[in-house]
Amino acid sequence: MGLGEYINKSKDLVSDSSLKKCKIALLSNFTINGLGEIIKVLCNENRIYAEIYTPGYNQYAQEILDKSSQFHKYNPDMVFLLLDAGSFLGEMYDFPYRLDNTKRKEKIENKFQELKEIIFFLEQNANAKIVINNFSIPPYSSRGILENKQDYGLRDSIKDLNNLLENLARKDSRLFVFDFNLFIMKQGYDKVRDSKMDYLADMKISPNSLVSLAEEYLAYVFPLMSMTKKCIVLDLDNTLWGGIIGEDGIANIHLGPEKEGKPFLNFQKKLLELSERGIILAINSKNNFDDAINVLRNHPYMLLKEDNFASIRINWNNKLTNIQEIAKELNIGMDSLVFIDDDKTNREMVRKMLPEIFVPELPEDPCDYVKVLETIKFFSSFSITKEDVEKQEMYAAQRKRNELRSGFSDLESFLKELKIEIGIMKVNNFSIPRASQLSQKTNQFNLTTRRYSEEDIKSFLDNKDYILRLVHVKDRFGDYGITGMAVLRKIDAQTVDIDTFLLSCRILGKDIEFAFLQELINEAEQHNIQKITAKFVSTIKNAPAANFLNEAGFTLKEEYGKEKHYVLDIGKENKKQFYAEIKHVNT
Repeated sequence: MGLGEYINKSKDLVSDSSLKKCKIALLSNFTINGLGEIIKVLCNENRIYAEIYTPGYNQYAQEILDKSSQFHKYNPDMVFLLLDAGSFLGEMYDFPYRLDNTKRKEKIENKFQELKEIIFFLEQNANAKIVINNFSIPPYSSRGILENKQDYGLRDSIKDLNNLLENLARKDSRLFVFDFNLFIMKQGYDKVRDSKMDYLADMKISPNSLVSLAEEYLAYVFPLMSMTKKCIVLDLDNTLWGGIIGEDGIANIHLGPEKEGKPFLNFQKKLLELSERGIILAINSKNNFDDAINVLRNHPYMLLKEDNFASIRINWNNKLTNIQEIAKELNIGMDSLVFIDDDKTNREMVRKMLPEIFVPELPEDPCDYVKVLETIKFFSSFSITKEDVEKQEMYAAQRKRNELRSGFSDLESFLKELKIEIGIMKVNNFSIPRASQLSQKTNQFNLTTRRYSEEDIKSFLDNKDYILRLVHVKDRFGDYGITGMAVLRKIDAQTVDIDTFLLSCRILGKDIEFAFLQELINEAEQHNIQKITAKFVSTIKNAPAANFLNEAGFTLKEEYGKEKHYVLDIGKENKKQFYAEIKHVNT
């Protein structure tokens, strides 16, 4: 669609209960008319209702610095700040060499401090995530081929400004820098800049490029809405390698550094890179198991080995059934999956029958497979934790646990053999990203499914009425990492309320939830707390937590629609037997 079509379509969008909701502010020092409408339509296509606030022309500083402005009343969840280098630097941008090197450096430092103060003021007076574009490097210089021989020339000065900005964001969990120069490189400078629109309307980004920019911005909106995908489910034949293993044999499939095999090798490299940052991989292939597994184990150029996959379905079953079994085995929702298959029929079948799953269109030419991965915005996240990086090893360990479990006829003996260790931890500055991530991503065993940003967690730590605890779990096969969190809020001297209680699906089925809760009860009792209140808020995903409070000895007091309100008199809890050693860490 063109810009006009997006604007018209945005007028017909309405909010309803099935859509996630977010508030986005777009601030700029040049004209960005239409960008908000495009973002609104793109969000709606992904089941998000986005409210957009765009102030008047070049009003970004006034809107931010005036606490009574409409911007602050709007209270956005996310702010996109787009600043043009020419408008921001003023005369230095047009006539940089009227200033000597020292003056240029002073100018850049002063402008950075100006920007830094605006950002800090924004952070102190709003709770939003902030995304700022870096400043575009001008393609033209009056010095021509001698520009790169200048001592701190215009391009160097803008690069320096960008470096200062990126260093600032690196230490700030709320600030992100969108690489506008990379965007221009991918789009092409002449495509992004429309000279006529610039002269007529001070529009520094062409209408068509506004669409592309809005698509890039979705990479920030999806994690804000807790829509990051967790797992890629992959076909094998003509997806991870060229050819059909059952017909061609391992010696004749295309995979390796030669011309026909290189696209598949490069595709595997990108998948492995995603795996190493925390995206789970799974296989769903119609094949003879022995033929296909032989490639994973023995092909010299197969980068993705058996241990790289958390779940493997190589059989002749229906692919829909396989996908459902993969989701069940991994304890994740269908909406956490991405399905990649070269077969158009399979893609369309999954789209229609399992619409929660994201199914990208795969081009016929495998040379473009890597581009598909690079354009998927659902893998973006605001932080990558230790647990993310180690996720591949965690799932490999889980397969060993499953093998051990099959050798026991009763759960008690199996749990004893696991030798589970539970560490109860206070939340600190180091663990804030993980605490926030758990609240954003955990759906199944989650009493209230309240979502908290890193800023929310920090505010709890600064409030003496809140108690935050994490649970770290490991056993004989490996380390699960930090996989549970509780947020308790003091109501009065004798009562606390369980605001949040959640566990990652990876550790369910081992009664760890009861061990964790009992430690919280014991801690509350030490502080003379006599009563604990809690809620269970039913969702379409958290059924595994539905009976937890009952089983733990809580009494149901009131029920309001999907909310059940419980209370526990300390000393009357059901002290469940569990098979784990409990340790207290950094308390």
